[in-house]
Amino acid sequence: MFMPSVLAPGTHSIAVNGVAQYYHVSGIGPYCIAHAGGPGIDASYLRLPLLEESLTMVYLDPIGTGSSGRLATHPQGYSVDRFSEQLLAFIDASGIPEPYLLGHSHGAFVVLEAALKRPGGLKGLIMYAGAAYTGGAFMADASAEIAAFVARHAGTAEAKAVERAWASIPTIRTDAAYTAALRDLLPAYMSDFRRWPDMLATLQRRLQATLLVGDGQVFDVRDRLDTLQVPALVVTGTDDFILGPRHAALLADLLPQAQMRIFEQSGHFAHIEEACAFAEAVLRFTGRPGRALSGI
Repeated sequence: MFMPSVLAPGTHSIAVNGVAQYYHVSGIGPYCIAHAGGPGIDASYLRLPLLEESLTMVYLDPIGTGSSGRLATHPQGYSVDRFSEQLLAFIDASGIPEPYLLGHSHGAFVVLEAALKRPGGLKGLIMYAGAAYTGGAFMADASAEIAAFVARHAGTAEAKAVERAWASIPTIRTDAAYTAALRDLLPAYMSDFRRWPDMLATLQRRLQATLLVGDGQVFDVRDRLDTLQVPALVVTGTDDFILGPRHAALLADLLPQAQMRIFEQSGHFAHIEEACAFAEAVLRFTGRPGRALSGI
């Protein structure tokens, strides 16, 4: 089977919408494009080796992050709309036929917006820790969850770091400060950071972030989802403090062809906290049961 060089295994960069788009290809099977979260986080934390047994994973460094290029307006201009246009243009430029789109956190907003703009030619959507709406009390609820985390772990170094980092976010102005704050916040994003100290340390080491600024608009696609006739898998962790089951349930309810899976021992990183269960859910959705997962 002929494989275009831009889709050969390995790392690549192609010009998309006038910006260098960096990505990594690994695996075998139908194509699944993975868009990382943030905004401003590169793809290094989102590698999914269990999926690569049955899917060709294409991991994007979102524009402005990692090795990808920056907008001329950097750090301004990184809206969900602009990210989604980049994703659609990348699909065209790379020639990927009927991909699945997997978006994590902010990446789930991007993937959803891209699908709403162009539902044709997509095999399916994996909405991982996403939402249909982030207005109203979204940030107030997240702040309350952070306060609850700090109270539960009062006196620990992790609680102090989380509290300090959350309070610092509105005043952050540099990439280094943004990366440091997100690394300090990671314990709150996990179901129980004490269970997996090595996992936490690895996440903190791998996470690299760029401070990006969007358009300040609330993400709200609730009134558009009933038209999206694309199969969708909505997944999140029970203990995801910012994009948990409540958001997943609304999203799944509004999407005409959605199924939902909640991971009971995960926070925001089910692909790491429950790696096998996460991979099994995705591969069942894509109809590609993985060889490594037989017997699960």
